[in-house]
Amino acid sequence: MHWADSSGDPLSPARLGQRIGMTSGSVTVLVDRLEAAGLLARSREHSDRRRVTLRPTPAARERARAFLAESSAEIAAALQGASTAELATSTAFVRTMAAAASDATTRLRAGRS
Repeated sequence: MHWADSSGDPLSPARLGQRIGMTSGSVTVLVDRLEAAGLLARSREHSDRRRVTLRPTPAARERARAFLAESSAEIAAALQGASTAELATSTAFVRTMAAAASDATTRLRAGRS
């Protein structure tokens, strides 16, 4: 959700459901829980006041920032310890997996299972 908000294109509950492949009922439960945890705020920013916009709270942004800072350091340390051969094999595997994930996302967005 942070990526959508920071790009200037915040998510609605419906768009969130489409992006993560959840039903509207499941998204409602998820949004309710995130809001109760103080990680998400709902607002009505559109001229159509029925439309709800989801935005991460400052607490959610801070948690994401802290997570990314720590995980970035851990990933950098792991990469420094890898051999050239390990990196080449891993890169080929990640490319294959990214292509498969992209294909799955395309199908999901097209409404195919």
